[in-house]
Amino acid sequence: MIKVLIIGGGFAGCAAAHQISLAKPLYDVTLIEKSSFLGAGNKTRWYGGHPYTFGPRHFLTQDEEVYKYLDEIVPIRRCKEHEFITYISQDSNFYNFPINADDIPKMPDEEKINTELSCLKSPEKACDFEEYWISSIGETLYKKFVKDYNKKMWQIDDNKLFDTFKWSPKGIALKKGPRAAWDQSISGYPINENGYDPYFEFSTQNCKVLLSTKIEVFDIPQKRVFFNGEWFKYDIIINTISPSDIFENVYGELPFVGRDLIKFVLPSENVFPDNVYFIYFAGDEPFTRLVEYKKFTRHKSPHSLIGMEIPSMNGKHYPMPMKKWQAVADKYHNLQPENVFSIGRAGSYRYEVDIDDSIRQSMDISKII
Repeated sequence: MIKVLIIGGGFAGCAAAHQISLAKPLYDVTLIEKSSFLGAGNKTRWYGGHPYTFGPRHFLTQDEEVYKYLDEIVPIRRCKEHEFITYISQDSNFYNFPINADDIPKMPDEEKINTELSCLKSPEKACDFEEYWISSIGETLYKKFVKDYNKKMWQIDDNKLFDTFKWSPKGIALKKGPRAAWDQSISGYPINENGYDPYFEFSTQNCKVLLSTKIEVFDIPQKRVFFNGEWFKYDIIINTISPSDIFENVYGELPFVGRDLIKFVLPSENVFPDNVYFIYFAGDEPFTRLVEYKKFTRHKSPHSLIGMEIPSMNGKHYPMPMKKWQAVADKYHNLQPENVFSIGRAGSYRYEVDIDDSIRQSMDISKII
């Protein structure tokens, strides 16, 4: 019997447990989660009678195979009509997001913006985040939509610190036409009122799940860990937490940005405009966006639950998208011996890894092992 350890019970860990279980009875799988529940930020919670997750957590993918896989287990309602808007305080107005050329005529500085757009440089040679965006949309639009938002999103003082762009909407910096959301992707949310929760239960039914359990010492080179007063050795380890954590920070601790979530219920059946799911705030507000949860959940109520997301250092939610730290993460990944893998957003240490990528990674690992 091959012994497998999965570290972390979020989407990546649960998906890995399910993919490995498809090869039973060859594998004896243990999943260890330090919190008291599975699903991490994707777990459905309730406030004021309304279901919500930590952030919107909608399912967004261009991978048809992954969509069909999840849809068979947790039926997904497609959100074909969803739109995002941004509040620009200096204009006292709301515009589409991603930035849409159709909104420019509504802006008080239309002439200046069009002049800048007519003489843009190629963004492909940009050296940093600020240069990329100014080269893509001009300085005025950059200052309106991107500059302050990105600084508060990542808790930084200078956007020039960022030297990667893949995680940003590169290639769609300025959209045209009536649809301002992610046109090429499938967007959806579980039909079940408990959201993704049935998936976490289903995917781990054939493995041993240890909740509220913290691994005290990692010995990854020997593929063993210490918890509950004992050492336990495994043949395969699948890690979904920060790779610096499992190697005792030998190259330094990898930085993450966290989130505080403020929830409040408003006395209206609907609050946002039709089809608007998120409202971003690009100015000096302390929060980055509001989410009206019932747009995703379709929860029936005369009231509506709103979530306000405030960037903080509370929690390891978003890996820093900088080459410096990605290189350190890769050094940690290179320390992993054969049959040790790191997946998911935290394990990969890549911001752009989402639910669909975590599932795809688990599928790929199951083929390798």
